[in-house]
Amino acid sequence: MKNRQLILGVDGGNTKTDYFLFDLEGNYVDAIRCGTCSHEALRDSFAGTKRVMSEHLNKLFERNNITVDNIVGAAFGLAGADVITQKVALRKVITEIGFKKFELENDGFLGVKAASPNGFGVCSINGTGTVTVGVDDFGNFLQVGGVGYISGDESGGAFLVRRTFQAIYDELYRVGKKTSLTSKIFELYEIQDKKYFLDKIVELTDKRLINRTEIIKMLFNEANNNDSVAIEILETSGTCMGLSVAGCINNLNFKDLVHVILAGSVWSKATAMHMLNKFKEVVEENTNIDINYIILNAAPACGAVIWALEIAHGEYPKEELRQKIVSTVEEIQVGLPTT
Repeated sequence: MKNRQLILGVDGGNTKTDYFLFDLEGNYVDAIRCGTCSHEALRDSFAGTKRVMSEHLNKLFERNNITVDNIVGAAFGLAGADVITQKVALRKVITEIGFKKFELENDGFLGVKAASPNGFGVCSINGTGTVTVGVDDFGNFLQVGGVGYISGDESGGAFLVRRTFQAIYDELYRVGKKTSLTSKIFELYEIQDKKYFLDKIVELTDKRLINRTEIIKMLFNEANNNDSVAIEILETSGTCMGLSVAGCINNLNFKDLVHVILAGSVWSKATAMHMLNKFKEVVEENTNIDINYIILNAAPACGAVIWALEIAHGEYPKEELRQKIVSTVEEIQVGLPTT
């Protein structure tokens, strides 16, 4: 198997990492799902990434009777690859493992490769957190946000839940606007008196018992019921992401059209239009180019495989091949146990 040529796509999040092997024709070979390889989650930082990733890859390579030399194209989308120093350190790790022909970026970039028809575009991630990434028509990469308050990341599920609780506290103790969210949260958590509100939220937060999805669904529902505070929270989030996407577009070089991919659980499960409408309004007010909005339905790992194939061949795969990869990756992911 010495001369066998394969590609590797890696989707490395903060809780799990998926590694996919395909051949150069886009045929599935093997895959494993392991724990995180993120330097931010490991006690020994970048050394930990090298240690853990090496263990994972050795397992995958050994059972396929190959070595790193068989990989002629690899794409790594890794959580925690946010700033230049982190990317330099992670590239060093991957080079030391033995990879020669590879690309590494924040895992947000996998959304562009998974959904864009030409491999270029901007991806707005709206999940637990938020980040915006872009790849322009000349192959330039840019990340906007994703590092917290410094970059104005007032969006994502964590922000929406936090802001919901803040709005209720504002109403109770800081002369804030009245909101139907207050009665809904009191009912949900069986709070009988406002003096117990803060105690209950702190207790549930400390015990990690806050169901973010439940709160976000409530927020969307109350916005649809015309609660002005709920609408304001969603529009604040949309404005934040819109500014990041507009800034990303303006700092890159797109020719005639930008594919803007909306990815992450909050975007995909939104049941109120206030956040999306404000997002589009802000993007279009601050750019001067046609926008094509795409909701990402494919798994980010699909983008890693498509990108790896692009690296190996030097050109972006055709639509038929991309769809083949998407359907295969999503089918395989369903049955992948975490090792």
